[in-house]
Amino acid sequence: MDYKNKTVLVTGGASGIGKAVTLAFAMGGARVIVADIDAAKAKSLVEDAKRDGLAVEAAMLDLASRASVLECAAGVLARHACVDILVNAAGFGPMQNFVDQSPDDTDRVVAGNLTGVLHLTKALLPAMIARNKGKIVNVASDAGRVGSTGETAYAAAKGGLIAFTKSLAREVARFSVNVNCVCPGPTDTPLLASRPDKFKDALTKAIPFRRFAKPSEIADAILFFSGPQSDYITGQTLSVSGGLTFAG
Repeated sequence: MDYKNKTVLVTGGASGIGKAVTLAFAMGGARVIVADIDAAKAKSLVEDAKRDGLAVEAAMLDLASRASVLECAAGVLARHACVDILVNAAGFGPMQNFVDQSPDDTDRVVAGNLTGVLHLTKALLPAMIARNKGKIVNVASDAGRVGSTGETAYAAAKGGLIAFTKSLAREVARFSVNVNCVCPGPTDTPLLASRPDKFKDALTKAIPFRRFAKPSEIADAILFFSGPQSDYITGQTLSVSGGLTFAG
């Protein structure tokens, strides 16, 4: 797909699903901004992309810090007139029972998976509205649709992200800005790799396709919502889970 002359910002773009999205857009001709908390990984990705002739740049972003979010957005808008496509792909959360989770950990999970997304989107949205054009793709999780044991705060935040998608889509449709959501199921990423083997084995057996998703398969859905094929689609949530979940 051709994304020439498009400026794309991908949060969490240095690894996992975000990295797959970053490379797919860059190979399509877009200028991609990798907004990530891991500066070393982001720098490495930028250097690799440069060797391949791809236009990728890095921006520091800690979604759990409002100051970091606003600084990132201001820096991006100082270098680029507008972000044409915003992909909120970052996500994290420890696996532990909710009752055992510290208040600080709960706050950080909610801020990093939901509140930070709201702040970043709000900072970048006016330029889209002014141009009467834009695409926003939020990456939630099927945990936010059907729940997930040991990921309660994470699921709550991702459920909020789904609701945010639907409500914002209604608000900005008159400005020709599309807002959609992709909900990955278990995907072969560093986050999943950090989970216990017993948990991963149980998941594999529960997935009808008997395997985890490849990050590129999630990226395919994100690029669909980012391209012209989805111009008449907004406020929608698409699960990419190998049939694991059938959420309404």
